[in-house]
Amino acid sequence: MEKQEKINVIDAFKRHPKDTGSAEVQVAILSARINQLTAHMAANKQDSHTKRNLLRLVGQRRRMLAYLRREDATRYQDLIAKIGLRK
Repeated sequence: MEKQEKINVIDAFKRHPKDTGSAEVQVAILSARINQLTAHMAANKQDSHTKRNLLRLVGQRRRMLAYLRREDATRYQDLIAKIGLRK
C-alpha cells in the first residue's frame, strides 16, 4: 500500500484530528490491504506467500472487528456499513 493511499484511508476513518490508531482506522487499513492482496491473488494463483499473509490479515481484521463489536456496537455497525463488509 502506498503512503498516500494509506493517508487517504486514515483521513476517511479517523475519529479526531490526530487519530491514527483507533480500531476503525486499523480495520480500514487492513481492509484496503486485503482488497489489494485479493486482486494480486486473482492474477497470481500460485503465490503461496501472499496467500499466507492474506489469511493473516483477514484474521487480524476479524479479531479487531470482534473487539469493536464487544466494546461499542454502534461504532461497529457504522464501520461495517461504511466499509461495506456485511450485507
